[in-house]
Amino acid sequence: MSETARLADQIRRAFEGDAWHGDSIKELLTGVTAETAAAKPIKDAHSIWELALHIAAWDDAVLRRIGGAAVELTRQQDFPPVKDTSPAAWRRALSYLDQTHSQLIKAVAAFPDSRLNDQAPGKTEDYYDFYYMFSGIVQHELYHAGQIALLKKALHPRTKT
Repeated sequence: MSETARLADQIRRAFEGDAWHGDSIKELLTGVTAETAAAKPIKDAHSIWELALHIAAWDDAVLRRIGGAAVELTRQQDFPPVKDTSPAAWRRALSYLDQTHSQLIKAVAAFPDSRLNDQAPGKTEDYYDFYYMFSGIVQHELYHAGQIALLKKALHPRTKT
């Protein structure tokens, strides 16, 4: 198995399941309603919905960097505001998250191992190569999975996450 195939598998596991650490993002979001997703049970913390959009924004940023763009997200792009909290808008957000993540997995799996040590577009730090970025997106998704699990527990203390 190639290194990029391994990295793509780790990205997939963090998002879709069969992860070593526990519940994946998709598993955590199963059954979450628009009302729960929009709730802010912890003062000054992001909602589940905001975290889902943030994860999608960074999956998209990594996709664009793979394509050669020197992407830096603005504050609004980093955590897109939730303006419509309807169930239909939540379904659209989840669909966008799934679609973006699926594209990311395919792009990483197809990325040549020979380019893993190449500098990521727009990055000047010596260590910021594609391998670092692909490993980092796994860490990013797992970090936010933990936040989503805690938010669910705060909203529904008797529910197993």
